[in-house]
Amino acid sequence: MQSTRRDFIVGVFVVIGLGAIAYLSLQTGGVSYTGPRGFELVATFDEIGGLTARAPVVISGVKVGQVTDIVLDEDLRARVMLDVRDDLELSIDTSASIRTSGLLGNQFIALEPGGEIDMLVNGDDLDFTESALNLEALIGAFVHGSTEDD
Repeated sequence: MQSTRRDFIVGVFVVIGLGAIAYLSLQTGGVSYTGPRGFELVATFDEIGGLTARAPVVISGVKVGQVTDIVLDEDLRARVMLDVRDDLELSIDTSASIRTSGLLGNQFIALEPGGEIDMLVNGDDLDFTESALNLEALIGAFVHGSTEDD
């Protein structure tokens, strides 16, 4: 009787441990269920820095979506597809900028709603974008001097 109880408790701990390892593996590998999709917006940037797929899309610090894909367009500019909650009403002059959060430099898309009456619909392009700050170029310009004075 004592042996079967001990075997059962050990088995429960083994199953919990395997479940925890599977969960951590899926989270690290990036496999996740994102729930129902909202509507898609497209933003084009000259420089995206370290922005990756699944990066958050925020408005006023609140996550409202995520980056679904990043591709190059025919002009060799980064085309970023955003999946945004469908209950949002964003005006056509909404702007998107790439920002950095925290000490590790995780990048995200910050949306700034505009004031127009017309609203964005599924598949629309954001006309106003601000690319990521290229820190290496900024440091290089500071160290070597500005080229505008020459």
